[in-house]
Amino acid sequence: MTTRSTVLITGASSGIGATYAERFAQRGHDLLLVARDQARLETLAARLRQAHGIAIDILQADLTQSSELADVETRLRDDARIGILINNAGASKAGSFIEQTTDDVARLVALNTTALVRLASAVAPRLATAGEGAIVNIGSVVGLAPEYGMSVYGATKAFVLFLSQGLSLELSPKGVYVQAVLPAATRTEIWERAGIDLNTLPEVMEVGELVDAALVGFDRREPVTIPPLHDAARWYTLEASRQDLLSEIRQTHAAERYRTAP
Repeated sequence: MTTRSTVLITGASSGIGATYAERFAQRGHDLLLVARDQARLETLAARLRQAHGIAIDILQADLTQSSELADVETRLRDDARIGILINNAGASKAGSFIEQTTDDVARLVALNTTALVRLASAVAPRLATAGEGAIVNIGSVVGLAPEYGMSVYGATKAFVLFLSQGLSLELSPKGVYVQAVLPAATRTEIWERAGIDLNTLPEVMEVGELVDAALVGFDRREPVTIPPLHDAARWYTLEASRQDLLSEIRQTHAAERYRTAP
């Protein structure tokens, strides 16, 4: 991958996305910034152009709207300069499942899963043909923990992790790196938009520290990067246990415990 490949970042107007933009600008990459807030994108782009002398395009898009999502897909398919996709755009929602409206749930799923997989699908064939490139999907540790009580949000982030792991197995032999990044609570605007008071959380990571850690994992080509996990052996143990479980699945007959007595 050339150091000057263009990086497309969704949700780039603030928080994790804006910080990724700053870090890749520092590395000398040109950028294509995608978000709903045109004014904030323009402000960020102007600052980064002046500071780093890079080329930056902006594309205003609401990724829950099919026509605007399609515009981003087209850029990913057709613009050979784009070598890295940062699938960062996402949302959360306060309240329990029965308190959230059906429309709220649908919007959450549309942004956190449908948009993410469509953008990955738009760029992956071109990257595989080129034999280089990267797709970074921003998940969450909530995707590992239904106990946290964020059922729909957590389910979308579990999807992100599974998709990333599957794509990594499929695409890495073709030269395309796929990374899942799993933050915990991070100081971004997602909480306010979700109607959640960030001050009620006991521990919160600063966004710069989160992105810097994620980029260490990126440079190491980790398939899964979990910046808030301090004992990496716990993740490897979980993965080993999952593989052991799979080895015990037999498809010919149901397990003895489920067989009815004669």
